[in-house]
Amino acid sequence: MKKNNMWKWAGLLAASMVFVAGCNSTGGDSSSGVDVGIVLPTKDEPRWVQDEQRFKDALADSDYSTEILFSQGSSAKEKENVDALLNKGIDVLIITPHDGAAAGAAVEAAKQEGVTVISYDRLITDTDAVDYYVTFDSLAVGAAQAQYLIDNADGSGIPLYLYAGAASDNNAFLFFQGAWEVLQPKIADGTFVIANSSEAEALSDKAELSRDELGKIIGQVTTNWDPNEAKNKAQTHLTAAADDQKGDVAILAPNDGTARAIADVFGSDSAITSFFVTGQDAEKASIQYIIDGQQSMTVFKDVRTLVQDAMGMAVDILDGNDPETTGSYDNGAVEVKAKQTDVIVVDQENVKAELIDSEYYEASEFTGLE
Repeated sequence: MKKNNMWKWAGLLAASMVFVAGCNSTGGDSSSGVDVGIVLPTKDEPRWVQDEQRFKDALADSDYSTEILFSQGSSAKEKENVDALLNKGIDVLIITPHDGAAAGAAVEAAKQEGVTVISYDRLITDTDAVDYYVTFDSLAVGAAQAQYLIDNADGSGIPLYLYAGAASDNNAFLFFQGAWEVLQPKIADGTFVIANSSEAEALSDKAELSRDELGKIIGQVTTNWDPNEAKNKAQTHLTAAADDQKGDVAILAPNDGTARAIADVFGSDSAITSFFVTGQDAEKASIQYIIDGQQSMTVFKDVRTLVQDAMGMAVDILDGNDPETTGSYDNGAVEVKAKQTDVIVVDQENVKAELIDSEYYEASEFTGLE
């Protein structure tokens, strides 16, 4: 009898422990260790480190839980991260792919587990395992960069140096496409003369380029989003440049990190009398460069809004609602429903209004700000 009572009490104790564990779950679903899994591409760029904190803050007042992992520029690590999150029972995956095509295997594994996949900021390509895409209008980013160069062009025959992001990133194609479609008429009419890309020169009479044609140019002027690679390319281009490819020049740089590296190279060449250089992301270091006149502009993508859009979409899904979308993108396999966020051009004239007055940054973080 004593032995039977002992097992009875053990069973009741185990049941009560399960009940308590269920009551203490921090997720929206007591059977799930983590509700929303987030995979970001690297901790080596300020943008993604800032996003990490913003994602944490976005769910701070929610009943849902999240875990954020970084892939450190490796598609293999990215897949490991997704698998780890799947093992924790996530219901929604938010992922910024290192390589848009290579990420397919990771998100297909998520879909097989019934997880809703949100591609964040960069589009995952060539798979139907993507449910939603939260993004800035990438074509508008490139168009804004190009229009800035046109608005500041003086005369004709201006040497134009083209640079692009990574060929593995679908956004790099969209940025460059947006810029090319605005710049091309001004290349055709002689306002700009391409200085550093034979592939771009060969296609300079075409306003609309195919993916393969864009790829040829990007393959020649890619920075891989790496400031060091951008610096080396810029040095190589200026070393090879003829006298008529210097003087007053225009530079299409894809983002702030590469823009600063390229600006440093062009600024140190005595044969460059002036230059306008584009950027994007409104990185703190580049805002100081803009204040100091070393970088001309940046395309401000208010990541606060993008994070809110992504987390709002995730919460809608967890609550059983259909998320709001504003368009779609062809990823090569399906049309992916998208929520788009607008972008803002920032230069010396409006840097205080857009970034300080909006409390994106504090004035004390910069010097020389009027």
